[in-house]
Amino acid sequence: MNTSTSLVEPARQAWHSWCDAARDQGLTVPVDPAIVDSVSRVWEASEFVSKNCLRHPRVLAELAESGDLRRSMPSFELEQRLRGCLAEVADLPSLQEVLRRFRRYHMLRIVWRDLARWSPLAETMEDLSALADAFLEEALRVLYRQASEEFGIPRSPQGEQQHLVVLGMGKLGARELNLSSDIDLIFAYPQGGETEAKRPLANDQFFTRLCQRLVQALDTQTVDGFVFRVDTRLRPYGDSGPLVMNFDALEDYYQSQAREWERYAMIKARVVAGDQAAGEILQDMLRPFVYRRYLDFGAIESLRSMKAMISSELQRKGMADNIKLGPGGIREIEFIGQAFQLIRGGREVELQIRPI
Repeated sequence: MNTSTSLVEPARQAWHSWCDAARDQGLTVPVDPAIVDSVSRVWEASEFVSKNCLRHPRVLAELAESGDLRRSMPSFELEQRLRGCLAEVADLPSLQEVLRRFRRYHMLRIVWRDLARWSPLAETMEDLSALADAFLEEALRVLYRQASEEFGIPRSPQGEQQHLVVLGMGKLGARELNLSSDIDLIFAYPQGGETEAKRPLANDQFFTRLCQRLVQALDTQTVDGFVFRVDTRLRPYGDSGPLVMNFDALEDYYQSQAREWERYAMIKARVVAGDQAAGEILQDMLRPFVYRRYLDFGAIESLRSMKAMISSELQRKGMADNIKLGPGGIREIEFIGQAFQLIRGGREVELQIRPI
C-alpha cells in the first residue's frame, strides 16, 4: 500500500515500520485516506502515540477497523465496554493489567482525534473525563465486590448496605480533564457501622481498605504504565486526615473547620463513581458551605489573601512568567471566575456550575 506523500521523516519511517509489523502479525493495515493522511501530524506531535503504535500494532489496527478512531464515545458505552473486559478479573494484578490495556486503546483514540483535528477541545476534555469516570466506576465495582466477599458487606446500625461515594474535584469534577491531568478525589460513605461477618470490621476500616485498593489499581506504575495519577490531598486535613469519612464527619468538618480555599475547591466537586443517590444527598449537605445565601463580602478578604499568597509563591519560585500559573494563565482565569461564584453564587443560582 502506498502511504500519503504528505508523510515526512521520521513519521514516514515509523509508519512503514508499523505497516511491516502489522502485516507480520496478520493485521489489517488502514486504507482510510483520512487516517493515513493524519499519521504525519499525529506521530510528529505525539511520542506517546508513535511509541505505543509501534509497540502494540494491534491497537491501531483495531481502532481503525472498528471505526472507533473516527468517533467520540459516550460515557455509558465506555462503562459497558470496560465492564465486559473486567468480567473475569479475579485479583488486583489482573485488574491493573486490564485497566491499563483499556487505557492504552482509548488514550490512543482520544489523542489521535485531538491531534488530527477531528474533535474540538471541548469534546477531547469530555472524552477524557468520561474515560476517568468509567475507570473509577468499574474498578470500584470490582473492588467493592471483592472486599465484601473478604470482609463482609458494610451496613449502617439500621442494617442498610453502605456504598462508597467518590467525589471528583478540579478538572475531573468540571469535566475539563486534559491529557496530563491528575485526578483529584475525595472519598465518603453515608454512615458508620460494621460489616456483616463473623469477624465484623468497622465501616471506616472497610472503606479505607477499599479506597487504598482503588488508588493502587489506578495510580501504581506497572510494566503497562499507570491509568491516572490520583491525588487525595484535597480531603479534610489533607495527608494527615483519614482517607475516607462518613457524611456526618464531612459535614461537621466543612461547617466548622474548613478554610476558604476548600470552599473554592468544592465548587467543582462532582459525584464521579459509587452511590449516585447518596452522593446527591452529600452534595446537598455541603452546598450551604460553598454557596452562602447572603452576599458574601467576608469571602472577598480571604480571596484577596489567597491571591496574594499565590502571587508571592510564584515570585519566590521564579515562575511569574509561567504560561499556566502566571498572570493571564488558566489558574488566574479560574480564580477570577470562581471568586464571583463564591461571593455571589448563593443568590445567583446560574453561577452554581462546575466548568469555568
